Amino acid sequence: MNERQRRDAGLWYDANYDESLVKERLDAEELTFELNRTAPQDVERRNALLKQLLGSLGEHIEILTPFFVDYGYNVSVGDWSFINHGAYLMDGASITIGSHVFIGPNFGAYTAQHPLLAQDRNRGLEIAHPIEIGDDVWIGADVKVLAGVSIGRGSVIGAGSLVTRSIPEGVIAFGNPCRVIRELNEDDKIGDE
Repeated sequence: MNERQRRDAGLWYDANYDESLVKERLDAEELTFELNRTAPQDVERRNALLKQLLGSLGEHIEILTPFFVDYGYNVSVGDWSFINHGAYLMDGASITIGSHVFIGPNFGAYTAQHPLLAQDRNRGLEIAHPIEIGDDVWIGADVKVLAGVSIGRGSVIGAGSLVTRSIPEGVIAFGNPCRVIRELNEDDKIGDE
């Protein structure tokens, strides 16, 4: 089993010294470099670069730069989603972003975990667990989501949160660590003017 197969099977793998994985990350870095220096008005080129970089890209997507990924092909973004400036998606495992998701600036999604003992970290080992963000989620500014976390459909994650555990659907959650504050309800609806 090669290191990519080990990674994709959810096993500890050599993330730092395996030549094929290093090349894949460099290829993604080249594409993000091109994306990040492409003029905002050049929508056609930006979309072409995103389609080349990401594993799956829905319709009517807006991703503002700078934008960074490790591999890119493990990222899936659904229709009508928006990712603000400064996002970093550490996609050793899959990162799935649903449709109609609104993500604030300086977002981080980190699928990697590293060994606790220095001698294991120094070998370049890591393990990656997927992240899933459901449809209709709003994530505020400066939110960080850790490995293995799911955020349920329609939930709101408050600015500055560190999401260390999965969040159910239809709730407001925030904090460090992020915790559910309450369920969303009819009182949250903006009335007709």
